[in-house]
Amino acid sequence: MGEQEKSPEEKPKVKKVVEGAYDLSLGISMVVAVLIGIALGYWMRNLFGYEWLFWLGVFWGVAGAILNVYKAYKKQVKAFEEYKNDPRYKNYSQNDDEEDDA
Repeated sequence: MGEQEKSPEEKPKVKKVVEGAYDLSLGISMVVAVLIGIALGYWMRNLFGYEWLFWLGVFWGVAGAILNVYKAYKKQVKAFEEYKNDPRYKNYSQNDDEEDDA
């Protein structure tokens, strides 16, 4: 009894805010991935004494950032596939950029 049910109008608004925050976090996650890789490389270099371990950490960080971008891309592709069969978007074609012959 204590909980109130949200109206159908409120649920999409909250969902959009959460999705927007997730999308904005992509840039932050890229920077964090690179910084974590650099920190791991620095730590391994100091622990084992090999200079190339630092560059291995940098590589891991950059690879992690690229993986984050790829995952975000795949999520967006999946989200846009929902519109593929939507009748509102049937009039749009992939060749809309072609110039009309006059």
